[in-house]
Amino acid sequence: MKRIVNFILNGDPVEAIVKDNRTLLDLLRDEMLLTGTKKGCEEGECGACTVLLDGKPVNACCTLAVECEGHDILTIEGVAKNGRLHPIQKQFIEKWAMQCGYCTPGMIMSARALLDTNPHPTELEIREAISGNLCRCTGYAKIVEAIQAAAAETDWQGKEADYA
Repeated sequence: MKRIVNFILNGDPVEAIVKDNRTLLDLLRDEMLLTGTKKGCEEGECGACTVLLDGKPVNACCTLAVECEGHDILTIEGVAKNGRLHPIQKQFIEKWAMQCGYCTPGMIMSARALLDTNPHPTELEIREAISGNLCRCTGYAKIVEAIQAAAAETDWQGKEADYA
């Protein structure tokens, strides 16, 4: 069975016709052509497909598209504003917090959710926030350092500013 689903995607209203068993991941990648959200394990274990649903990180591979009706979804493509990288994205680059880069979009989305709710997290809180995102390359130290640097440089009350 197919349904019409309406939601906000990266700030824009979207209407999609989806099968009941279509995952948000497949809708984003195959129909919306937003391939920044990565397809990894497809079992909710690796975090490569992390997006924000109403500001909370979810695995898009385990979220049905029909569940998104009326919700706000943010993908990695919607994080930068007005052509400027978000502080988290900027710090991932400056701190060399990626190697192959496959996990990076999901890591950034989890970090964004954390800093939006906890602007000054401890190292332990950062590690807990990204614990659902697996990285086989980095060892996580640079990722944690990048998130700490983004937290230190940003007034998270103005998180939706133009990322000056």
